[in-house]
Amino acid sequence: MQLSTIEKPLDTSAPRRVPKWKRQLATLARWLHIYLSMVSFGVLFFFAVTGLTLNHTDWFSGAQRTVQVKGTVDVALVKGTVAKLEIVEHLRKTHRVGGALSDFRIDEGQCSISFKGPAYTADVFLDRVSGAYDLTETRMGFVALLNDLHKGRDSGRAWAWVIDISAVLMTLVSISGLVLVFYLQKRLFSGLVTLGAGAVLCLAAYWIWVP
Repeated sequence: MQLSTIEKPLDTSAPRRVPKWKRQLATLARWLHIYLSMVSFGVLFFFAVTGLTLNHTDWFSGAQRTVQVKGTVDVALVKGTVAKLEIVEHLRKTHRVGGALSDFRIDEGQCSISFKGPAYTADVFLDRVSGAYDLTETRMGFVALLNDLHKGRDSGRAWAWVIDISAVLMTLVSISGLVLVFYLQKRLFSGLVTLGAGAVLCLAAYWIWVP
């Protein structure tokens, strides 16, 4: 006895073609996400770790070191017109003062000079009569240095550009990752739900716990 078989009609319809611009966008998003993630890994890791250390500065409060020294400059440099450049060069050469010159005040009897850098300050009080000065130099440790670099405090214009470029890179990584989610149909719904949940949790933490 021979069983008859029912043949299903073949699907002769052409597969749905994805528009060219969508394929190009997916390729670009994948390329950006992969390579920008690699380029920005270092800065992303840096800002992630220093975000933690900034939130717990009390863990590293014992690293600060302060040194006080005395010295003199040629009286001719401070009488009449104060020779700012020569005085600053003397301090840097003699005491290896770091940081950038942030303030140079000239009063009738003394000059006050301040240098600032990441995790670093140096303050000088210079007597205009005798040329004698007191220098107080404070170094706040390696972790404080990282924290100041995270905030861009007293780190100069060049480092400010590093922070700006890092922010742009991380923004592009985030956007390219979001674009890729829309091309993963099996993960699209769960990905968008996770995105929304993360945003809601952040907003809830702000409204509930932030004073």
